Amino acid sequence: MTFPVVGMVGGGQLARMTHESGIPLGIRFKLLSDTPQDSAAQVVNDVVIGDYRDLGTLREFARGCDVITFDHEHVPTEHLRALEADGIPVRPGPDALVHAQDKGVMRAKLDAIGVPCPRHRIVADPADVVAFAAEGDGFPVVLKTVRGGYDGKGVWVVDSAEEAAEPFRAGVPVLAEERVDFVRELAANVVRSPHGQAVAYPVVESRQVDGVCDTVIAPAPDLDESLALSAEEMALKIAKELGVVGHLAVELFQTRDGRILVNELAMRPHNSGHWSMDGAVTSQFANHVRAVLDLPLGDPRPRAAWTVMVNVLGGDYPDMYSAYLHCMARDPQLKIHMYGKDVKPGRKVGHVNTYGDDLADVLERARHAAGYLRGTITE
Repeated sequence: MTFPVVGMVGGGQLARMTHESGIPLGIRFKLLSDTPQDSAAQVVNDVVIGDYRDLGTLREFARGCDVITFDHEHVPTEHLRALEADGIPVRPGPDALVHAQDKGVMRAKLDAIGVPCPRHRIVADPADVVAFAAEGDGFPVVLKTVRGGYDGKGVWVVDSAEEAAEPFRAGVPVLAEERVDFVRELAANVVRSPHGQAVAYPVVESRQVDGVCDTVIAPAPDLDESLALSAEEMALKIAKELGVVGHLAVELFQTRDGRILVNELAMRPHNSGHWSMDGAVTSQFANHVRAVLDLPLGDPRPRAAWTVMVNVLGGDYPDMYSAYLHCMARDPQLKIHMYGKDVKPGRKVGHVNTYGDDLADVLERARHAAGYLRGTITE
């Protein structure tokens, strides 16, 4: 029997962990990576080094693949349409993926299908930002380049026309949004297959530090059951209406007046779902593989009352392996996931997962392990 070949565009840690989830199933992976040192390129057997922005490279890479999927959303939409015209299944397809590539397109579509979002519109220049602010509650206003931003990059919080000048220097459209008065950030993760089967993971709380995800708690503590159900239903609706195949992360604001608003979309495995590697019956990565191959989806339910994921960021302590002895002896249930990256200050180089029945204990264990690996905790 011939097992399928999944072509993964992008060689980062998401590709690495997606590949890992396919190994028990006998699924073969082919990787298009920028360099041989990329996280996934270190572990995938069949690696092509090339530029995903070049159509010829993509077409050559796609030969022998049964399906193409991604660990980022940056492949040009027109290239994906060309692959589909060549008869290559692309999942998610360009009609869906454009909503994760272009924030202006995303907002327009979410408005059209009745999904609540922050007040927003495309602005032409700093003077238009001032007008947008005056239409609502004034400054501050959030500005985003419609393409290319991630982990806080391409996002500005501005208090005046002078501060609003910077985003326009990139020469791409700029989206203005109200600054939402929110209690916390949540994420609803769902997976959908080509024939329409879909599953929803528990809604999680995502805590950010300097615009980068630091901690994820599954499920989100003290979240009203009706609000959690509403968030899951909203994410499933978005996946269906946009035609998403694979994993969809819907990043949300929980507002002080009891609403949930959509902040961002990601159509790939996502940091807010890393907890599921050890905390769910079927991880986000395993279900993404199942979905793009149109296999029956796995159970997304949690294995424990609480699971906490904390990102391990690089610091001034590069020898993380020497910290394993302490971390593993202190917490035999700890799960460490490293990405094979060189340690640089502030860079995501791995994450840890802990789980259990007592949230305070689970949080403390995860934070201690991540801090000890980074070198900010030494005892």
